[in-house]
Amino acid sequence: MKPLSHADVTPAKLYRSRRSFLKTAGNGLLAAALSPALRLKAASAEPPVDTLTPYKDITHYNNFYEFSTDKVRVARLAKNFRTDPWSVEVTGLVDKPGTYDVAAMVAQFKPEERIYRLRCVEAWSMVIPWTGFPISRLLEAVAPTSQARYLKFVTLMDKRQFPGQKNSWYRWPYVEGLRLDEAMHDLAIIATGIYGKDLLPQNGAPIRLVVPWKYGFKSIKSVVKIELVQEQPTSLWMAAAPREYGFYANVNPSVSHPRWSQSSERRIGEFRRRRTLLFNGYDEEVAQLYEGLDLRANF
Repeated sequence: MKPLSHADVTPAKLYRSRRSFLKTAGNGLLAAALSPALRLKAASAEPPVDTLTPYKDITHYNNFYEFSTDKVRVARLAKNFRTDPWSVEVTGLVDKPGTYDVAAMVAQFKPEERIYRLRCVEAWSMVIPWTGFPISRLLEAVAPTSQARYLKFVTLMDKRQFPGQKNSWYRWPYVEGLRLDEAMHDLAIIATGIYGKDLLPQNGAPIRLVVPWKYGFKSIKSVVKIELVQEQPTSLWMAAAPREYGFYANVNPSVSHPRWSQSSERRIGEFRRRRTLLFNGYDEEVAQLYEGLDLRANF
């Protein structure tokens, strides 16, 4: 399939001012849009292109339960969240554990622009121009041991800054996980920004996971710890609602949520629904990771 061009994936208003945008964001956005590994597929019988979700929508329609379960209140509640100083501990089954300051991480691992779909398990979606670096670069630096099979990600625990963590229904702090081979895939990134700007608190500042072929809740925000482990981690959602949320969380239109269908989605900013794509449209890139795995049982 022919990769989309920068003009195809950018709204007309932004495309007309692309020179000033690229001056801010760097030429990496164009390179990402043209990369075969990152191409965005359009569903049949739908609008022919994926346009970027406006910055205002990305930063004002947010699932971040540490602040609130109300998406439109998150931005206001997150306004004074402190993201500096911030460090991330990388530990567990690695030969070279360490604690990384976010600024040092950015300098060492060289973020680039990636345009990805984001598909929420609640059946809404966005298209976001992230800034970030592949997790594989970090993993190569810490050198996982032969016993390491999974990554366990942990969010900051701070009830003073995160009022939602006072809700005892959930097992805080937020925990998520990936298989090591999933984390090593080039599409899986640690994100530090959107639209060429630093992440805002409501989007998971200062550093978050982005795994575009999985439902959005898998992409844990405001990460403070990454642990390499041998056993599969139990995520917050697996503990809170085991019938609804499995470890893999791969976007799959043929496996319904217990309370709604996943066969279609509502793109933020559009009125009509779109057909949901297997692996969120990244099947050619990631399907080999799950060969022989029953995707209905391992949802």
